[in-house]
Amino acid sequence: MSIGAIVSAFSKFPQFQFHLHHHHHHQGTFLYNFAALLHSPSSSRVCVCNNIVTTTSSSSVVNPKRSISTQPKPPKSASNNLDDALVSFNRMLNSRSIPSIYSINKLLASIVKMGHYQTVISLIKQLHLQGVPVGAYTINIGINCYCHLNRVDFGFSLLGSLFKRGYEPNVVTFTTLIKGLFAQDQFSEAKNLFIKLLGEKQIKPTVVTYGTVINGLCKSGNTKIALELLRSIETLNFEDEGMVYCYSMIIDSLCKDRMISDAKNLLVEMSKKGFSPNVVTYSSLIHGLCNFGHWKEVTELLREMVDRNVSPNVRTFNIVVDAFCKEGMVKEAEDVLEVMIKRGEVPNVVTYNALMDGYCLRGQMEEAQKVFDSLVNRGFQPNIISYNSLINGYCKKRKIDEAMHLLREIRRNGVNHTVVTYNTILHGLLQNGKFAAAEELFNEMLAEGRIPNVCTYTILLDSMCKTRQITEAFSFLRLMQKNELYIDIACYNLLINAACKVGKIEIAKELLNEVFSKGLQPNARTYSAIIDGLCQEGSLDEAKELLTRMEDNGCFPTEFTYNVIVQGFLKKNQVYEAMALLEKMQESGFSAANSTIEMLVEVLPTREQDPTLLNMIRKLAPKET
Repeated sequence: MSIGAIVSAFSKFPQFQFHLHHHHHHQGTFLYNFAALLHSPSSSRVCVCNNIVTTTSSSSVVNPKRSISTQPKPPKSASNNLDDALVSFNRMLNSRSIPSIYSINKLLASIVKMGHYQTVISLIKQLHLQGVPVGAYTINIGINCYCHLNRVDFGFSLLGSLFKRGYEPNVVTFTTLIKGLFAQDQFSEAKNLFIKLLGEKQIKPTVVTYGTVINGLCKSGNTKIALELLRSIETLNFEDEGMVYCYSMIIDSLCKDRMISDAKNLLVEMSKKGFSPNVVTYSSLIHGLCNFGHWKEVTELLREMVDRNVSPNVRTFNIVVDAFCKEGMVKEAEDVLEVMIKRGEVPNVVTYNALMDGYCLRGQMEEAQKVFDSLVNRGFQPNIISYNSLINGYCKKRKIDEAMHLLREIRRNGVNHTVVTYNTILHGLLQNGKFAAAEELFNEMLAEGRIPNVCTYTILLDSMCKTRQITEAFSFLRLMQKNELYIDIACYNLLINAACKVGKIEIAKELLNEVFSKGLQPNARTYSAIIDGLCQEGSLDEAKELLTRMEDNGCFPTEFTYNVIVQGFLKKNQVYEAMALLEKMQESGFSAANSTIEMLVEVLPTREQDPTLLNMIRKLAPKET
């Protein structure tokens, strides 16, 4: 199945029809015959060039270099809308007549939609102070705001206020609180409140209530329970739209749990039961299939959407664009993007970020920067993901000055940079030996209130180990433990490897014991580092014992492990021990390294009459072509 088929499937949606031109691309077995250019059959067509989209007549020359649409402009910031809403609120509150609570609630609901939850809570408090009578509807708005602010405890306080005012909570009240509990990972409390609601039978849950619970169950990793709940409500005759929402949530969760077959089966099942999948349903499954590279099935789903007259939205396009970019297939992503533009769908920040990341993965920083500039020119505000992608790309290309410039730009533009931003640049500085600058950045990070995470400490630990600052590295490990940070096996491997490299094998063995005591599972890197260290100091019997222990613990030696221990025995002229290990190595499907073969050849003059050794060398030597 060609990647072009996916692009072609997009082009078959009713709004636009395109002629498909094919060319070949060789980046994996599934890359062939994909569409390069998609032209509208109308007298005018979209020309995407030099980061500007223009409409040209059919006689005009089209620049083949494609980029992203810069029209239309995105909506302006909502700050002006908020100012207008606050002016209206104050006007209502200061009017001579008692303001209509209906008008106030409508205004509060509009501010909630803007995401200004704390502002709404302050306004509700003003209503209380002014003696404006508020009812259950207003209090429900307040509960919703507290839940959005992750203060469901204050939401329950407002529930108490509701009772005190003589009002009865309704299904919206409890649905909002259940949603708030799930949002704060209070799974048991959410489940208990829902069960209590069902048990008392005073308030009948709606499909929105069930959908909220199903969504919460899915997000907390309880997809199986969510599916059982869905089965139980199928006979309650809820409206189709609500049921489709519930199915979509579970399909999305199954995809995230890597249960793609179950998700596909559920899509078939819902259709058979008369529930028509919508764009959210299809987009969720397309996302799951893209993550596994199942391009043929993605194409089939897109065709099914055509047949059902379900149009892809911006999210659908972004999913496919992002999937192609993650595979390094930026040209294919541009094909999909061109269809998106011609369909009249406006690329958003997510689209730009996906393309930037794709170019960064390929090391094409000039192209990535062009996409970033297009984002800005189009009137969008780059978010922290936009900046982090570019910073990561520049650091990987060792262009630290450009990365630092972007960090300063983030501050100037008022974007909240995260610990990820600092970690990326910190790693880049240390990789380039700029230790003073790294220390300055780390202190700056602390001064700005950014709390280092385990990734920050691992980056610093790695740098100390590579520069053989073993004492400092151990101090750092203990600091991590003191701060109760989760320390994974990768952190221990860094220290174990560094200790072995400087001949401190006893410390490495102590760390291995600590790994076991912490309940962590050593991996092949852990064992191989210590086996290498033991061989370097000549403790071959101990190295062989550790190899056996490694296998007993269910961790299989790698090619590196075998080569290290074989070379250890050869250095001590223990040829037959080395040959026994080489036999075992070959049985495991591994090959001897050139350095191992060279060491075997070096001992040959002392054992010329040994046919076993000669046969082993013949077996290991690369075949002449």
